[in-house]
Amino acid sequence: MTESGKNIWVFGDYRNYFQNRVTLQLLSRARDLAPAVGAEVCAVILGHDMDEYVGEYIAHGAQTVYVMDDPALKDYNVERYADLTARLASAHAPGIILVGATAFGREFAPVLAKRLKTGLTADCIDLGINEDGLLVQTAPAFGGNLIADIVTPEARPQMATVRPGTFQEIPHDYTARGRVVRAPLPEDMPAPRVRLISSQRLPQRAQRLEEADVVICGGRGMGSKAKFKKLFDLARLMDAEVGATRPVVHAKWTGHDALVGQAGRHIRPKVLLSFGISGAIQHTAALSGADFIVAVNKNPHATMMKMADVAVVADAGQVCSALIRELKERIRE
Repeated sequence: MTESGKNIWVFGDYRNYFQNRVTLQLLSRARDLAPAVGAEVCAVILGHDMDEYVGEYIAHGAQTVYVMDDPALKDYNVERYADLTARLASAHAPGIILVGATAFGREFAPVLAKRLKTGLTADCIDLGINEDGLLVQTAPAFGGNLIADIVTPEARPQMATVRPGTFQEIPHDYTARGRVVRAPLPEDMPAPRVRLISSQRLPQRAQRLEEADVVICGGRGMGSKAKFKKLFDLARLMDAEVGATRPVVHAKWTGHDALVGQAGRHIRPKVLLSFGISGAIQHTAALSGADFIVAVNKNPHATMMKMADVAVVADAGQVCSALIRELKERIRE
């Protein structure tokens, strides 16, 4: 076991485990950071009947898992979860606590930070350790126009939420072994002020951009909203998801949930098709994990063209239309 005050904790959100992989991504990054501060990587999990997920977290990099397992914790309640996690943190003094920047994390992490009287950097796009052993929390600022490196020099623990898709999870290791610390519920656990009566998970109509194997991204070079919509036709034919640059979102050619960039989503597709995108840093910083990039742009010197494995110098709208026609012909055959 490492010295108190150094360990890196990752809060485990397992409720949509097979679709939401951000906890596993954070465990992976924590394993990268831990040697620099002599830390152990720990997962924290609250709920009921969670042994399956405890094993999964160990298989994906956790060396210790702190568990609170009780029927009273079956349903998530932000006040109760934050109070119990704060008690665990006070008892074991982690140096860093990481939480996924999901809808859950954006509610839970600020409440936990307030209980622990520490700072919190939200929606980080990178994490590192500086020469002083401090967690460097990289996050977009001023709408994505600037990137800020933030440190917490005094308060502990250092806390950050991190966007899904920012890091890549460690492959499942069936031989991994870890320590499990089971903590009982305190007798003075506060009664929640809000009681859950019922809940229902809505089915997802499409895969998330962060999880898609093929992503088609369009920029202002598509020319118009009508031409940009052709990307959705192409995506249906290719079983792909559609992303966009910030100017496209600001022009309301598509919704903000399609934004790929420092102020939006980070993606790691096997294939990325880029149409009419020049390659501003706000966009390209979010797709460095793509395995193979095909870029279409009139400007052969555009940054996106230099990043591409295949660069096509042509009108993006015309190439998109040609691909749609070709795919439809192949389907009819």
